[in-house]
This record gives sequence, structure tokens and C-alpha cells, in this order.
Amino acid sequence: MGLPRHPELWSDRGVARDAKSAIDAAERRVRELEDALARERRTVAALCEVGVALGASSELDELLELILEKLKELVRADRAMLYLLDAPRNELVSRVLVGPDVTHVRVRLGSGIAGRVAQSGRAVRLRDAHADPRFEPEWDLLTGFRTGSLLAVPLRNHLGRTIGVIEASNRQGKPEFSVEDEEMIAVLGTQAAVAIDNSSLLVSQLQKNRELLDTQIALERRVRDLELLFDLERATSSATSLESLATAALERLVMACGARGAALLLVQPESGDLVQYVLDGERPDALACFGVKAGEGFLAAALRTGGALSVPDGPSDPRFHVHVEGRLPFHFAEVFALPLEGESAPIGAIGLFGMREAPGFGEEDLALARLVTANLATAVRLFQAGEQRARQERLEAIGRLLSQVVHDFKTPMTVISGYAQLMLDADERQQRAEYLEEILRQFDALVAMQREVLEFARGEKTLFVRRVHLRKFFADLARDLGREVEGKPIELVFDVDTRLSARFDETRVARALHNLARNAVEAMADGGGTLKIGARAEGDDLVLTVADTGPGIPPEVEGRLFQSFVTAGKTGGTGLGLAIVKKIVDEHGGTIRVHSTASGAAFELRLPRGAGR
Repeated sequence: MGLPRHPELWSDRGVARDAKSAIDAAERRVRELEDALARERRTVAALCEVGVALGASSELDELLELILEKLKELVRADRAMLYLLDAPRNELVSRVLVGPDVTHVRVRLGSGIAGRVAQSGRAVRLRDAHADPRFEPEWDLLTGFRTGSLLAVPLRNHLGRTIGVIEASNRQGKPEFSVEDEEMIAVLGTQAAVAIDNSSLLVSQLQKNRELLDTQIALERRVRDLELLFDLERATSSATSLESLATAALERLVMACGARGAALLLVQPESGDLVQYVLDGERPDALACFGVKAGEGFLAAALRTGGALSVPDGPSDPRFHVHVEGRLPFHFAEVFALPLEGESAPIGAIGLFGMREAPGFGEEDLALARLVTANLATAVRLFQAGEQRARQERLEAIGRLLSQVVHDFKTPMTVISGYAQLMLDADERQQRAEYLEEILRQFDALVAMQREVLEFARGEKTLFVRRVHLRKFFADLARDLGREVEGKPIELVFDVDTRLSARFDETRVARALHNLARNAVEAMADGGGTLKIGARAEGDDLVLTVADTGPGIPPEVEGRLFQSFVTAGKTGGTGLGLAIVKKIVDEHGGTIRVHSTASGAAFELRLPRGAGR
């Protein structure tokens, strides 16, 4: 075909070609823009769907799987995989896979493409993964999947720290992934990081909530245990008998554990006999008690072995004893028994029988039983030690009381013996009658002493108040005390207003002055001195004084002179003399004071002259 003949046509055809090229370029641009718009729409739709899922679901794997599915669609990859960083092990661990299945993958940090991306924090795009020396082809050999193009992008959290890697393989329709694909993965990776952070925060919050709940439960249990122990301590410390102690302990244990009943086996410290106390959970006010022989029943078995005993079905166990467990007033299945530890050997055992609601004893019940048992063992040891100490003190008190009686009887018995001997040598009837009268008088004194000691021991108060003339009263007292100082380097001096009279129990007051005078004589002992006894009136009071020139009262006993059994180291002293003096003065409504120095002691008894009226 030749060229047109007319040159003007050449220019028209060139214009047409230019116009067509422009149209084609515009159409291509429109298609590109349409593709970009469609892609942006898909991206926005994917982000919206992921955003909705983030707000609606708390399952991390579901969210990550959705994100990778959308990413796979948007970048048109055959497979997408998410690795998470396991910092303690310095590894990447595959978390979610979308595409052909592979074996669970763990990659060392810095090894392989994903390991390098996680270490460097920079994305990697490869046209052919196998051509890159960083790629590890053994995964393809293991799974049968052929990796071609590859895009690996670091996954960063809101702090910018790399927490994993997103990897896409085999771009569909193109030989390699584009920069836009990388940007798309980075955008969706941000969503994945948000999901991971949210999940981590939720897991952390749930874990903290569980820890707080566990702590709260433990604290509440501890508070209940402490309240139980405080209540048990208060109840056992006020127990006046083993029965009340057993009731207090078993009642609280039954209530705390929800048991049908409980029992306490105790070894009697003196005889070694076994006594078992039983409490029915339905009747806590009815404590049963009976003797048990060694080796009979579950508690005796725990006592013998010294270890805990747990039996799921007690009635069918060979250690069940008809004379022990057969006497229990309630039905039971489970049995839990613990020994009560003593200083060298168990002193008893405690047992729980059956549960009212739960199928068996739980660990909390057993721990509580052990706690109560440990505290109960201490309470029983203290109670038994207190009883032993009380018995010892009673025996000592009886011994001291008898010693006091013997000591006080010594003077009258000496007088009786002396007058009896004089009667043998007396020829005149009148003389023998006088001696007999004096003997009878000493017997009256003995009877009065006996009555006084018994009244003191019993805490009785019996006064025979009458008007007493001091002249005769102190004359009799001088005669009796003269025998006390006879043969001793002691001067007996009386300073008494003999014109006075007063109302008091003559025998009891004489006894008080005797006790004070005897103490003064013993205080001066072989060193000698002066014993001065006085009586005067001050207003409505009769003031009686007993003073000596001995060494005074030792400071260590001065503040507790009038307590029972307090002595100042005197040989044969019992400590009852001044306690009796104080009791006599108190019974008369009077007061007693003492003044002591290194040169002697002085006692002042102040009695109302009309005492007893």
C-alpha cells in the first residue's frame, strides 16, 4: 500500500495515532486507579472486619487467623504465617498458619529469613527464596510446600518493640511481592500486634485477678483460722477441768470442719490410763466420757503410732472397736485422727468422725484439724502442768499448815508437860489444883489454836466479842510471853494503860499479839534485845504495839509480809503467823501497819474500841 498522495492527510493520521495513544494511556490509568480503589476498598473492608473482631472476640487465635486470612487475600499469597517471639528461649514460634499445613515451627533468633527479620527489625522481600542463602529450604523438604517469592515483615507492638514476624509466601499473578504488599502487611500486622497486646493484657489481668482471688481466699481462711485459735485459746485458758477443756476444743473443731462428731483421747499423767471424751455435733452440750484400753479404736491407734490416721470407711476398718467407736452416738464413715504431741511422747489423740454435707474431709479440714491439734496439745500440757502444780502447792500448804500447828502447839505442850511434872511432886491438894487449872488453860489455848487454824484454812470468820479489861488481859499475856523469853537475853517491857477497856475477841487478839511477839523473839534470837508491848487509846481506837530491837524486816519480803506462806528465812517458819494476824485485825474492822529499820521492827494494830458492836 503506498503513501497517500496528498501530504495534508499525513498530518491528520499522526494526530489520530497520538489521540489513540492518549486514550489508551488514559484507559490504562483509569483501570489502574480502579484497581487501586478496589484494593483500598478491600483493605478498608478488611481493616473494618478486623476492627469489629477485635472488639467482639477475646480469642486470640481466632483474631490472628482472621487477620492472616485477610492479609492472604489482600496480598494474594498462597500462605501466610505468624511467628511470635519467645524471649526467654531466644526463639520464634509459629502461632497461626493460613494456607497449606506445615509442622509446628520453631526458629532460632537470627536464623532463617524470619529469624533475621526479627533480629534486625527490617522487612525482607525475595523473588526466589531458594536463591537467597539466608533461606532454610529444609522446611520445604519437610512439608512438601515449594516456597517461591517471600515477604517477611517485623511485627511491632505499640511501643515499637518487635514481638514477632508475619511471613507471606508465593505471590499470585506476580513474580514477587510489591512495596504496597509490604505496607499492607505492616498495616494488618499492627492490628495483629493490638490483638496480641490486648490478649496479653487480658491474660495478665485474669492471672492477677486469680492471684488476688486466691490471696483473698487464703487471707479469709487465715483470718478464720486465727479467729478459731483465739476463741479456742480463750475457751481453754478459762477451762476449770479437762471436761470443760475437751468440750471447748471439740465443739469448735466440729463446727469449723462440719464433722458429725469428734473425740479426744487423753493419757492420764499419773496412772497412764486412757480416757476418751466424745462430742456429738448435733448435741454439743452433751459430752460423753469413758475409759479406753490401749490399742482399742482409731484414736488409740494414732496414739500408739504417733502419726496421722485417715480412714475412708471407718466401720469396715479392722481398727474399728465395738467398745469404742461402737459407743459413739452418731453414724460416720470417714475418720481422721491425729496424736497430741507431748514433750517426749504423745499425750493423747484427737479424731474427726464423718462429714455432715461433704463426701469426705478436704485438705482445708485436715489442715485445720492439725492446727487445732497443735494448739490443743499445748493447752492440755499447760492444764495438766497447772493441775500438777496445784496438787503440789496443796500438799506444800498442808505441810506448812501442819508445821505451823506443831510449832504453835509446842509452847502449850511444854507448859502442860512442866505442870504435869510439878503435879507429881506436889503434896498439897490446893497446889495440884492450881497446876491442873493451868494445864486446863493451856488445853483451852490448844483448842483455840486448832479452831483458828481451821478457820483460816477455810476462810471462816467467827468472832466472840466482849468487853475486855486490859489489866487482866495483859497480865495473862505477860505470864505467857515470860515463858517465851525465859532463858533468852531478851528484856520484856510492857507499856499499857491498864485503866482501859475495849470490846474485842480476847482469844483472837491475844493470838495476834502472841504471833507478833514470837516473831520478834525469833528475830532477836541469840543476839538479844528488848521486846516492848504497848496499849493506848487514840480517840475511838485501841492502839496495840509490838516492837523489837532486832535486825528489822528484810527488804525482799517487806511488801508482802501479810501474804500466806511468806517467811524471812526463819528456821521452821511457815509464813502463816502474820497472815493470821492480818486476818484477825481485818475481822475486827481494824488496820495494821509496820515500820522497819536496821535497828528493829514495830507493828501497830489499830482496833475500834467498840469492835463487833
